[in-house]
Formats: sequence, C-alpha cells, structure tokens
Amino acid sequence: MEVKIGIQNVAREIVFESSQSADEVADAVEQSLANGALLRLKDVKGRLIVVPGASIGYVEIGAEEVRRVGFGAL
Repeated sequence: MEVKIGIQNVAREIVFESSQSADEVADAVEQSLANGALLRLKDVKGRLIVVPGASIGYVEIGAEEVRRVGFGAL
C-alpha cells in the first residue's frame, strides 16, 4: 500500500510503498504522535523510514489492494 507522510515546514512529502498493513501503520503513527517519539516504518524494499513524531504534519494511508496483472485489469 502507498503511504504519504507530510512534514511540517517542508514542501515535499515522503511517498513510499509499504508491505505493512494499514492497521500497523496507523498504530505506529498514533504511538509516535502520542509519545513524540520517532515514527519508524519499512518500505517494500526493506528500507527503514524514520520521521520525528513532533514534525509530522499528516499521514495518508492508501487502501490495501491486490495488484492485478493482465489485460483484463482495465
């Protein structure tokens, strides 16, 4: 699923694909915002994305969708 993180006072957002479920991402964001701790998420390539919880402007979590393959996907 696609995750977008907007950071305060930064014009560009962080966009990445995550293999974590929407609930896992939402729980991590809630804990980070409540504690002011670092938000740690992994993307599909195994990279670790770390964002300070105090500077998070917004987080947009895309819908979990199985990718379709083939000509019938239109």
